Amino acid sequence: MSCRSIRVSNLPEWLEASLWLKDRARSSDDVEGKVRDILQNVEKRGDAALIDYTKNFDCPDFAAPIRLSERDISLAAASVPAEERDCIYRAADNIRAFHEAQKEKSWFITRPDGTILGQRVQAVDAVGLYVPGGQGGNTPLISTLLMNAIPAQVAGASRLAIATPPRKDGTINPHILCAAHLLGIEEIYRVGGAWSIAAFAYGTESIAPVDVIAGPGNIFVTTAKRLVQGKVGIDMIAGPSEVLVIADSRANASTLAADLLSQAEHDPLASAICLTTDQSVFEELPNELDTQCAALPRAEIAKKSLNDWGAVVLVPSLKTAVEIANAIAPEHLEIFTRDPWALLPSIRHAGAIFLGASSPEPLGDYYAGPNHVLPTMGTARFSGALSVETFCKKSSIIAASPAFLAHSMNDVATLARLEGLEAHARSVEARRK
Repeated sequence: MSCRSIRVSNLPEWLEASLWLKDRARSSDDVEGKVRDILQNVEKRGDAALIDYTKNFDCPDFAAPIRLSERDISLAAASVPAEERDCIYRAADNIRAFHEAQKEKSWFITRPDGTILGQRVQAVDAVGLYVPGGQGGNTPLISTLLMNAIPAQVAGASRLAIATPPRKDGTINPHILCAAHLLGIEEIYRVGGAWSIAAFAYGTESIAPVDVIAGPGNIFVTTAKRLVQGKVGIDMIAGPSEVLVIADSRANASTLAADLLSQAEHDPLASAICLTTDQSVFEELPNELDTQCAALPRAEIAKKSLNDWGAVVLVPSLKTAVEIANAIAPEHLEIFTRDPWALLPSIRHAGAIFLGASSPEPLGDYYAGPNHVLPTMGTARFSGALSVETFCKKSSIIAASPAFLAHSMNDVATLARLEGLEAHARSVEARRK
């Protein structure tokens, strides 16, 4: 059996039966101390620390320069077959079109007395993008680069810098460089890990500090982002991937298994759960998962994910399924039912929602357009996908008219004195004529 088979009648029964999921949030206690040491070392020693860490963890013969030349980027991009370059282009176009629709405009309102109030929306100046190297640099995370860089470009950030770990020979996978080249990004550094996050936050001789850091990584990268938050902005604290599928008799076990495995193969900590109202699906899906999992190149990863964090759950109704889904607040939610739109109004918490049999989660991962950087571990209760707004800041505008000041003066002074701030009161009263 690949994963748990559970029958529940209502939400309270699910909450009791799913206590095993809480262990997924636990992390090693010694990670934070190690990351703090890395941050302090890079802040103190700059490039020398980056080179030392890169030698120790990625490329034994690593040496300066840390930054790739424009020529190296262009040559690597040109080495990618045209068919694959075109695929990246098309995905980028879809992602850009979606995020263009997210752009917010500055706005102003004018009071009858002539006072102008408003909000100005501006992009941050500099963005640091972390792109993981994948398995030895041989599984390039092209989609990660596109999903992080394009919203920053749409926002209008004037500087985008990429940090990505080198392969053992010191090179960067050409597909990563091709995607960057297609987007016009020329500032690329051959460094990864928590030390690259430190470089983006504090700056080194080669890497100027940024305003916002975005991009996923391992527990050390994630911890580094959490620790530098406040010094810089970050996208989010993301955990391992997860998918929840709501299915009725319209779904078939074969397709459901394929969708669940598309997340299980990510990581041993990934979670893949199916809530179904159909007895046949409940009975057939575990065996189908076993069969399909065995044929995957990453079978061991997927198997551990399913064994530890997967489940097929039989529920009495779609209403119960929705209640459980809202309690889980999954990163990805697939609704594989006869009328998926009918359930949408009841879904309160999910990072991304995929409606119908033609909307498998990987379509969103790579190509449809919405961002695949999503809240995990229940944080969809209060947060959403990475967006253009991640790379923007908002300034309030106040241009008060003399009439508004005169009318407001006594109230402002009263409130200030109630708070014990006499200078505040005198500031407005100094303008009394």
